[in-house]
Amino acid sequence: MFRIAGILGEVPRLLSPSQFRDLASGRRRGLGAALLRSLLRLAEIPYTAAMRWRNWRYDTGAALVHRVPAQVVSVGNLTLGGTGKTPMVEWLARWFRCQGAEFAVVSRGYSAQQGALNDEALELRLKLPGVRHWQNPDRVAAAQEAIQQTGSRVILLDDAFQHRRMARDLDIVLLDALEPFGFGHVFPRGTLREPIDGLRRAHVLVLARADMLEPAQREQLRREASQYAPQAVWAEAVHAPRKLWDSHGQTSPVESLAAKRLVAFCGLGNPAGFRHTLAACGYHLADFREFADHYRYTPADAQRLALWARQHGAEAVVCTCKDLVKLAVDRLGSTPLWALGIELEFLSGQEPLEARLRALLESVP
Repeated sequence: MFRIAGILGEVPRLLSPSQFRDLASGRRRGLGAALLRSLLRLAEIPYTAAMRWRNWRYDTGAALVHRVPAQVVSVGNLTLGGTGKTPMVEWLARWFRCQGAEFAVVSRGYSAQQGALNDEALELRLKLPGVRHWQNPDRVAAAQEAIQQTGSRVILLDDAFQHRRMARDLDIVLLDALEPFGFGHVFPRGTLREPIDGLRRAHVLVLARADMLEPAQREQLRREASQYAPQAVWAEAVHAPRKLWDSHGQTSPVESLAAKRLVAFCGLGNPAGFRHTLAACGYHLADFREFADHYRYTPADAQRLALWARQHGAEAVVCTCKDLVKLAVDRLGSTPLWALGIELEFLSGQEPLEARLRALLESVP
């Protein structure tokens, strides 16, 4: 059964992020799509059982949870793909820096090449020079090293809601307005990383891209989430475009591209959110391309993107900061390449979140 589940679990990887979401959501119709959803539902059963077993071990103490000598703030999500974890980590880093708190960011380093930083770390370095970032699949060891070498008393754990091996003092979980509950299914049938009742561990729930929903829809989501995490602070935030970045760290106003002919691309788990942000900027795209989440661009990819931009007569190409730091060029052929930099902006819930953070700092040893 687990072998079959493993084979079926590869099916989503053969589809583009949008194609998989069309399938999982039911937007993709037809007999073939319905049959594939049924097969993926079979594969979901052992995945769900494995996650429940793992959570049970941590809940009961059968699996060891390590505590480090620092206050630990985890940023994570319940679903696969981009929900805005990096903008949340950036917001927290700026907040702790303003408080004068010694902190470090710790992450697994997913998709990083040997001895190199991954895209999230490179993006943080571009936007927040000087922020110390440790990457190691053993995040307990990374946190201990950060504390020993820098004296950090706060550890920001990036993408760590399911990383239960390290104790945390504040669990911040982001819910994407586009698919907050993963279409009601655990991967590979849906996009949930674990069963939805895992939300009970959350201390703060942040609805990202909240501007994509009407107030009544946001309130409905708040009520649904509160059934699983009634004790959690609820906040709503948007991804606010702030400036355009080039690979040298130079910036330009977002409005500078509004009247130009553009093409755009991204390598994100959920490209729809990026497209929404581009539209909010008033950008009109001649074409848009998707790549897999954490895609590693090659020189050949850059050449193909340059040809694509030229074929569409683009005056500029727009991508995300995660794409830009991996390409590390300011032009694709003769076409300028810009990354749209976004920052998290709260619509509600910022004050209670900051109250929790201040209380955490007061507990710093």
